[in-house]
Amino acid sequence: MTASTAPLTTLTGADIVRPTGIDHGGRITVAGSRLADPTTQARDNGGGDGDVLDLTGHWIVPGFIDLHVHGGGGASFSAGTAEEALTAIDTHRRHGTTTLLASTVTGTLDDLARQASALSELVEQGDLAGLHFEGPFISPGRCGAHDPALLRAPEPGAVHRLLDAARGTARMMTLAPELPGGIEAVRLLTERGAIAAVGHTDAPYDTVRAAVEAGARAATHLFNAMPALGHRAPGPVAALLEDERVTVELINDGTHLHPAALRLALRAAGPDRVAFITDAMGAAGMGDGSYPLGPLRVEVTGGVARLPDGTIAGSTLTLDRALRRAVTVDGLPIEDAVRALSTTPARLLGLADRTGSLEAGKDADLVVLDAAFTVTGVMRRGEWLVKP
Repeated sequence: MTASTAPLTTLTGADIVRPTGIDHGGRITVAGSRLADPTTQARDNGGGDGDVLDLTGHWIVPGFIDLHVHGGGGASFSAGTAEEALTAIDTHRRHGTTTLLASTVTGTLDDLARQASALSELVEQGDLAGLHFEGPFISPGRCGAHDPALLRAPEPGAVHRLLDAARGTARMMTLAPELPGGIEAVRLLTERGAIAAVGHTDAPYDTVRAAVEAGARAATHLFNAMPALGHRAPGPVAALLEDERVTVELINDGTHLHPAALRLALRAAGPDRVAFITDAMGAAGMGDGSYPLGPLRVEVTGGVARLPDGTIAGSTLTLDRALRRAVTVDGLPIEDAVRALSTTPARLLGLADRTGSLEAGKDADLVVLDAAFTVTGVMRRGEWLVKP
């Protein structure tokens, strides 16, 4: 079926966030799985609009892209099963995330290789955009909700083993560059086409600068699990914020970051280098209770996930809540929030030619929001997952 004969869906009346700004009372035409030029498509289909949906009073934004998510809906990617993975994927899709990486949690190399092998099949069939290994190559002093007994240095054989197990689907790996072999591991990841992300680290400023020079291009949940910004020891935060080659992840849930830290990062890096993530574990989309996070157990109280010692253990965030908070609490223009939720992560992943913005020819990945920025519709590749 050609684009000109594909079934049409036309969305009218909404305020549409496009790369060029807000299109008030605009119009989007979907032809099959792609966004189409409304004029061309109407002409090629005899002037008809097909299925027309009036969304006056709503917003339409690109589908969200989550670079860092461990689970949701009571399920975890670390379980290494298609059933749990699909439950987590479906949970986040219903909240507007149309593209996501599956993030693992530190485990033995055998366990991580098994998980990667199973999850890679979901990448190959299009349910996931790739895998993100968070650990085991991280600092024992900044391990957060990772089992310190399972941490190790990123020797080449171990890094290769995980990448091989993922069969080309590993898109990102978080590591601490100060560990023995850390800088060499950054080079190895870069050579094999995976994004090296600096995180869970005690590295000094100069070491992080060396990691970026070696190819590191992302900061795993900036500020969290790394030394605070110091005026004599600026550490990872300064090195990562100041380099225009680095995309910084931020968890905008009101728990992981003070609003002033969020504003600082946005002013230093700008929305073109900030990616909002969830770092969500299995409790996302669920209620309080006890949940697994890799080999550890996490208690969720009041929507905040913590280990028994009080350490924050991921989040229960979904990206629609991150957008709503960014606009209504933090005062970000919705265009900047959309860049951080969609456009910037798409570019980091090399997917900007397919998704991340509402432009003709790209995948029909979009989210419909009401006036209070609550999700009322989600479309992925031209199919309604939640129909407004």
